Amino acid sequence: MSRDFLIKEIALQAGLSVATVDRVMNGRPGVRTLTQQRVAEAIRELETQNRQRALTGRKFIIDLVMEAPVRFTNEVRAALEAELPTLEPAVFRSRFHLWETLPAQAMAQALDQIRETGSHGVILKAPDVPEVVAAVGRLVEAGIPVVTIATDLPHSGRRAYVGIDNRAAGETAAYLIGAWLGTLRCRVLVTISSSRFRGEEEREAGFRQALRRRHPNIGIVEISEGHGMDRETVALARQALMEDRMIVGAYSIGGGNTAVLAAFAEAGRVCMVFIAHDLDADNALLLKEGRIRAVLHHDLRQDMRIACRHIMHAHGALREVEATLSAVQVITPFNLPPTFDG
Repeated sequence: MSRDFLIKEIALQAGLSVATVDRVMNGRPGVRTLTQQRVAEAIRELETQNRQRALTGRKFIIDLVMEAPVRFTNEVRAALEAELPTLEPAVFRSRFHLWETLPAQAMAQALDQIRETGSHGVILKAPDVPEVVAAVGRLVEAGIPVVTIATDLPHSGRRAYVGIDNRAAGETAAYLIGAWLGTLRCRVLVTISSSRFRGEEEREAGFRQALRRRHPNIGIVEISEGHGMDRETVALARQALMEDRMIVGAYSIGGGNTAVLAAFAEAGRVCMVFIAHDLDADNALLLKEGRIRAVLHHDLRQDMRIACRHIMHAHGALREVEATLSAVQVITPFNLPPTFDG
């Protein structure tokens, strides 16, 4: 047990005598299990109080840097802004650098600018390309911790990744689509915003391998580089549907879901099953209308909270940080959160 506190402090917190706490702390016999638990809980409470005192008034400036469609950056920004007040008594201030598309060199320059300006930490969604990996390395060398979200940069020196297990998310999509399509011999359109994002590649790999293993009757047609933008995505989907009459459903990894559905409608084709990612306003509406079957979602606020805690830990403000990935949630029209169930 901790020796950071005086026995009389622990005794006062636990509501026990000094003699009893002394027996527990020194492992002497004749102490009930419940008493030992009370002492352990008192120490945890004292540790929490110490951390709270140490954080009072401490200020952190963090930067959220993302390349993603605006519908997703809006959701992440809202999640971060909702979580920051819960981190009191520390005071967080956030700066936002958000683009729908951005050349790799421009992303690297943006990260270098943050390094020159100064920051307590960067929360980053960016492609896994050499220019960005090198820029993240320069941030880390300058003492600025980087936490990746949604898609990882595992060889960059980043401090942690927060988000879902992307491979497991792809396997979940395969399980659902296989259950709905059964033994039908067909193919599914898989949309990826860009092959530069490791997270999307991991989702696709999990999806492909799970289908091959469990549902070999269902094939895949992949389209990429639509960047989650409707205009680019609809053109790619239209071309794929024109070339392959066996496509009967879609797994949207990279967004542009309205565009994909429009392409099915233009081709006079029925989309029998459609699985999407991330519960934003657009996807909630598509669910309510019955145009998509399910959305694979996770708690963005949890991601932001853990990301901020990793940054605090990097600066010695926290002793430890939970390292769990976010659970994949399967959202249908029947379990929409109250925010979207209007």
